[in-house]
Amino acid sequence: MKLYIRQKIFSFGAKFNVTDEFEEVHYKVEGEVFTLVPKLHIYDTTGYEVALVQKKLLSLMPKFYVYVNGLQIAEIVKEITFLKPRYYIIGKGWTVEGDLLAHDYSIVSNGDEIARIHKVWMSWGDSYELDIYDTEDEVGLIAVILAIDAIMDSGNSRAGYSST
Repeated sequence: MKLYIRQKIFSFGAKFNVTDEFEEVHYKVEGEVFTLVPKLHIYDTTGYEVALVQKKLLSLMPKFYVYVNGLQIAEIVKEITFLKPRYYIIGKGWTVEGDLLAHDYSIVSNGDEIARIHKVWMSWGDSYELDIYDTEDEVGLIAVILAIDAIMDSGNSRAGYSST
């Protein structure tokens, strides 16, 4: 399934939608900033919270937890490297491959690409195209993608909530 995230910035405190190619809304995302722990809530079209991305309060490197339907499914950790950022998705057995700095990467499970993320450069504001091949884990993949973006953002700002 091809989904899109279109907005000026990814940030905690922002509100944006995840749509399909016909601009039909599949999910609504709302961030919280004025809390001790920044969070992104993902809602389905009925308003039910299907996922939560939450930043760990205190850690040396940015770390985020992903919850789907109230259960923690993953922990996303950025590894310290000198050349390119490397991210680990603990809990799902997924790996991240590609050029994260260019927002052109894949999420891989057991050697199979289950999602591809690509920044659409010729658009008004930030737009991302998500090709989700594993529709059973669609919500989890969207939450992990948002967590990776939040980690990338926290590397670019001291507060950890602003965007690229």
